[in-house]
Amino acid sequence: MIAAFDYDTAFARNLGWLTPGEQQTLRGKCVAIAGLGGVGGLHLLTLVRLGVGRFRLAEFDTFELVNFNRQIGATLTSLAKPKLDVMMAMARDINPEVDIVTYPEGVNANNVTAFVDGADLFIDGLDFFAFAAREAVFAACAKHRIPATTVAPIGMGAALLNFMPGKMGFERYFGFARGAAADKPLKFLIGLAPAMLHRRYLVDPSFVDLAAGRGPSTVMACQICAGIAGTEALKILLGRGNVAAAPRGIHFDAYRNKLVSTWRPGGYRHPLQRTLFALAKRQFTRMRSAPPR
Repeated sequence: MIAAFDYDTAFARNLGWLTPGEQQTLRGKCVAIAGLGGVGGLHLLTLVRLGVGRFRLAEFDTFELVNFNRQIGATLTSLAKPKLDVMMAMARDINPEVDIVTYPEGVNANNVTAFVDGADLFIDGLDFFAFAAREAVFAACAKHRIPATTVAPIGMGAALLNFMPGKMGFERYFGFARGAAADKPLKFLIGLAPAMLHRRYLVDPSFVDLAAGRGPSTVMACQICAGIAGTEALKILLGRGNVAAAPRGIHFDAYRNKLVSTWRPGGYRHPLQRTLFALAKRQFTRMRSAPPR
């Protein structure tokens, strides 16, 4: 016999790391997540298990076989099904009381204000190359003073950036408005992980094509991202603990067992960041023509 759901019992093992009062605070908090694939789906389930009670979810895509290597909702039974429907069902199978507002068309310039309205935090689960949507939602978060977090799966690690109200914004940090649109993928990568901890163990560069919107991924990186994002969400939503805000960031690489704290005052305008971008651009050109090791 299946026992009736009880919120306090379901999340009782969080207590100790949370006070009972903090657990109830999380129950009333609202987190907006755009993208429910590799990292976004894991972010959702992590926060549901943390006891967060309200969500705004945006996702337009369906599950494909190519998602199997990393996406928590990708299974044979979910093939061709909307990611939003699958992940919402998984969330409600953990907490049937969870309050979810959905955006099945994804997040875009037309609905972004409604999407972030009432959210206590935005967590970025968008595809790496979804720059129009990402720029729109981070701009809306800045306008409405909503904390916004991105934790990118890079190699076999994760890179964290928090964009907090009153601090450096997304556009100033990444400098997307300056230069060619084709440079955005590399600017984003360099901005997320200026320490470039992952660069030494890419064994076959032929699988990286930033211009075509294609790159390799690992489930380990996605899982690490979810743990980091969940922890940052806890600190931001409860107002405790140190929250590093851009231009400060963190890059952890499990393959190399390294953790680096990064700081790029001025964001993309920082001389080191511009130099790194130029070097990385040349390196990617060389890597594309190099034979596999």
